[in-house]
Amino acid sequence: MESEQHQEEQPVEVFSGLSRLIQHFVFRPGALLILWGWVMFYSYAMNYLTQKILMASRTQSLLGNLGIVLGAVAFIITIFYLLRQAKPVAKQEIYIRYVWVSLLVSLVLINLIQYNVLQQINFELQHPIYMVVIAFAIVVSGGILRYPFLLAGGIIFGILAYVASLLSLTDQLLMEAIGWLVAFILPGHIRYYRHKN
Repeated sequence: MESEQHQEEQPVEVFSGLSRLIQHFVFRPGALLILWGWVMFYSYAMNYLTQKILMASRTQSLLGNLGIVLGAVAFIITIFYLLRQAKPVAKQEIYIRYVWVSLLVSLVLINLIQYNVLQQINFELQHPIYMVVIAFAIVVSGGILRYPFLLAGGIIFGILAYVASLLSLTDQLLMEAIGWLVAFILPGHIRYYRHKN
């Protein structure tokens, strides 16, 4: 009887333990930088690799589906973060939200403008422009947070955008993967572990 009750309680314990672990991770400074940095790095690095290396279609499909799952998990965790913040939202966080919402709107407008002018989307042009706009958002976020590693990462991201404009579309994907590594992942880990100690 006791063993049956213990078996029923085990999934609840696992779920509550996982929930505590996610909350512990998500509400630490740098966590969302780490999360989104790895998701974006994975996305661009896998796109680059699948275009450079001959892979079976099943492998490509599996890697693509994994990217979709990672993006969905990151989105859910971000929504969880926005809805369940333990303390009142600081002005800095509100300003950063404005920056990133404006970024998303700008990316859509870039496509609309490019299509209106060229009557098509030139992806070799679009990609470096996207990178410049993202670099701008990272630099502004680093300034708002007064976080020099994020600020420097955004500047490097912008330089990589210029380098990407000199390359083919496939190699532009590699530049952006490196950009996410330098601008989000490294500053995120530094901020996360500095806060931990």
